[in-house]
Amino acid sequence: MTPIVIPAYEPDQRLISLLKDMLDQKLGPVIIVDDGSGKEYADLFAQAQEILRELGGTVLTHEVNRGKGRGLKTAFAHILEVYPDAVGCVTADSDGQHTVDCILSVRQALEENPDKLILGVRRFDGEGVPWKSRAGNKITEKVFAYVSGVHVTDTQTGLRGIPRNFMKELLDVPGERFEFETQMLLESAGKYTIQEVPIRTIYDSRDNHQTHFNPFADSVKIYRILAARFLKYIFASASSCVIDLVLFAIFCRLFKGRTPAYIAVSTVLARVISAVYNYLVNYKLVFGSKQKVAVSGLKYFVLAVAQMSLSALLVTAGSSILPALPEVAVKVVVDTVLFFISYKVQQKYIF
Repeated sequence: MTPIVIPAYEPDQRLISLLKDMLDQKLGPVIIVDDGSGKEYADLFAQAQEILRELGGTVLTHEVNRGKGRGLKTAFAHILEVYPDAVGCVTADSDGQHTVDCILSVRQALEENPDKLILGVRRFDGEGVPWKSRAGNKITEKVFAYVSGVHVTDTQTGLRGIPRNFMKELLDVPGERFEFETQMLLESAGKYTIQEVPIRTIYDSRDNHQTHFNPFADSVKIYRILAARFLKYIFASASSCVIDLVLFAIFCRLFKGRTPAYIAVSTVLARVISAVYNYLVNYKLVFGSKQKVAVSGLKYFVLAVAQMSLSALLVTAGSSILPALPEVAVKVVVDTVLFFISYKVQQKYIF
């Protein structure tokens, strides 16, 4: 059994139409979450409850609007308690974007692959797709893949098949509104394989079609999540640099006058300590790695040596080709490029 979850805030008759289509196909049980829609929508949810008496399921109600993420968590908790045999659930939107056939496709994929996160993905290159949606999805797809290491062609799809164990984990994942769906994808990294199922791309052009997704405010929340992860990497690198410089100054003071090679000794000691620090911060804080320390540590050492050697080589070559530029300016450009490449290498191959 695989319940269908539909979070709804101030829905219209498209929710009722969807439920009737589900009833025709005997697609249930269905858990609807009324996310604080208010008294004006009481009749509509009463209609929904009547259909659910035949279809199976119920309407859960938030007294005030708490957001899509909280609505999904409310449904997850209900399913985990009431449906102990459910392999997971399928989430769908209430605004007519998901047809019964598409929901069935995602449910079937989940039941055949109960340990995978199933995504019903839309195509954004067809006719009738607004250019803003096409461009926004393409940008988000690339940014998301770079920052998270998870490649998803439709990061904002609401049609998802979620395994039971993942539902339990998601109850403790932060995010109360639309950003929760982004957090879900981030949480899946390294835990659950993502399988994409193509679905219809539906855009309703009727004047009364309303969406509660705020393109600016909700996009800011989504990108803030991605930025927070990358900022951890920036923090790790910046703090490592500071530690390297401070230790270099301390060691220079300690060894000056004791050995003619005090600068080389100070450089090596400071770099070794700062590199170990950087590795540990990346391992625990940035990437949350599950790799064995010995394995990832060796890979990190090889990367550090390669990055340092490549930096020296490229700065030397750049300064030769562009003698008018100060060496420091060339080094800033080279090391910035290597900084972004290093992030991807660490994410994909080390941690």
